[in-house]
Amino acid sequence: MRWWTLTLACLTFFLFACSPASPAPASAPLLVYTAREESQVPALVDLFRAQHPEIDIRVVRESSGAAVARLLAEKANPKADAVWAMSATALLLLEQADVLEAYAPAGIERVSPEFRDPATPPRWVGINVFEAAFCVNPAELKKLDARVPRGWEDLIRPEYRGSIVMPHPASSGTGFLMVSHFVRYLGEEQAWHFLDELHRNVAFYTHSGSKPCTLAVTGDYPIGLTYASVGLPHVQRGAPIELVWPKEKSAWDVEANALVKKPNTHPAARTFMDWSISDAAMTEYAKNNPITSVPSDRPLPPGYISEPLKQLAANDYNWASANRSRILRKWIERYDAKSEPSP
Repeated sequence: MRWWTLTLACLTFFLFACSPASPAPASAPLLVYTAREESQVPALVDLFRAQHPEIDIRVVRESSGAAVARLLAEKANPKADAVWAMSATALLLLEQADVLEAYAPAGIERVSPEFRDPATPPRWVGINVFEAAFCVNPAELKKLDARVPRGWEDLIRPEYRGSIVMPHPASSGTGFLMVSHFVRYLGEEQAWHFLDELHRNVAFYTHSGSKPCTLAVTGDYPIGLTYASVGLPHVQRGAPIELVWPKEKSAWDVEANALVKKPNTHPAARTFMDWSISDAAMTEYAKNNPITSVPSDRPLPPGYISEPLKQLAANDYNWASANRSRILRKWIERYDAKSEPSP
């Protein structure tokens, strides 16, 4: 297991070694929870450590569903100091549960208003967009005499029966943004009819937003519903997949950061929040997620769609968060039988 991941035993150590009634010493590790794509975390943590060698940072990486559950369970005795790169929809749930501490990081005025909490000071601040896309293995589809899907509606064709892998919306922020997008923009009746049809073609639902793309790369399944930034590095390395942005536009959310409300905020937590919207951090985010919350004229990475902002469907974080429990209950009742075992 990589150095930047804490085991449960480590978390237990922090619980007993640090009294919650005492100020966190500057020498105590800064504990950050994140849902950012696992392969992207090390470079970003290395960048932070290079710029702040005086801070001992530890990062726990989980899917957004697992991270939210952990933070809610720890509310009475919080362990994390900050949340980094978690969907705004998930952070709204934590905001409603009074888990987050308002803070305006240095440079907040540079962040586009649509990618941050409108309150002053904000409870959460976005860093970049992540949008839905398909990882498609054309060679595997050719064996089935099937075409490459170009849009959401294509996915319900009978030729894709058992060929699609999709993230579980209760575990994965990517899975939820897809399902909530269908419900909001197709309407209840049409959305659930579409999801019924899609379910017939799904082999199983994963508890990771990136795993469907990995399974398309390996050829285990021809189509993985995922998010663009996880497929892009595979395409750039010459993997045998095509990254497809749906022609009807992409469901999306913004990865965002927040301080965790605790009796005594870690001295380095605000430093991390400031750094997380710095130019250096934005440049690193943009290697995989070109739509950053701080606008720039950086060139798009190879293999990325030419007009990314036009690809994004209309979005409403508050609607998605307010309807999350209802949507997930119905989804689980109808489709959970095809979910892979929980990790």
